[in-house]
Order: sequence, then structure tokens, then C-alpha cells
Amino acid sequence: MSRRELREQIFKLLFRVEFNSVEDMTEQECLFFEDEDAAQDKDADYISDKYHKIQQKLSEIDEQLNEKAEGWNTARMSKVDLTILRLAVYEINYDDSVPTGVAINEAVELAKKFGQDASSGFVNGILAKFA
Repeated sequence: MSRRELREQIFKLLFRVEFNSVEDMTEQECLFFEDEDAAQDKDADYISDKYHKIQQKLSEIDEQLNEKAEGWNTARMSKVDLTILRLAVYEINYDDSVPTGVAINEAVELAKKFGQDASSGFVNGILAKFA
């Protein structure tokens, strides 16, 4: 899979966090990989590893988002936008292998694909404050 496709898979798995308890996420991860049978072993390992790293930092990431998003907080954001922002903030602040510009651009592309009409602008505006 390409890096973009891997990022999209991580987004889909991370999106489940909003609808499941922490205890249920192990089962959700198994179900995710059963549904996404196109994922090769090395791709599945990459997706799972990055997902777990993001999940460990979720409270820190949400705190950072709440500080930067003037007039917004994570409780008010759409679930899709929030998940995209979490992934991008993780890449910007904790993943040295992803340049900031790439993280922002990829987040905007995810917002265009999965979000509402204004999602790409919203995501771009919040992430610009992290750049």
C-alpha cells in the first residue's frame, strides 16, 4: 500500500475510538483487519503500530487541539474532523518521519474525501496553527 492508503486505513481504525470503549478496541482492531483483508502483514503491522502510538497520546493530542482551536473544543468537532486532526497532530508532533507540510496536506485530502463540505478548510485552519 502507498503511504496515503496506509494513512487512510489508520484513519478508519482510529475513527472507531469515538464509538467504542477502550476495552472494546482490541476486538474492534481484530474486526477491522478482518474487514480490511487487502492489508498485507507488513501493512497491517504498520497500521496497528501507528494506531497504538496515536491511541497512547490521545489525551495529549486532544489537549493540544483544545488549546489551538480557538472557539472550538474536541467535544464540539465532528467525529470525522476530530479523527483527522488527531492523526495529523500525531504526525506533526510525534512522528519525525512525516514532514509537517505532508501531514497537513494529507489531512486536508482525508477531509475532502471523508468530511463535510467545510471540513478541509476547518482542518487546514486548525493545523496551520501547529505548523
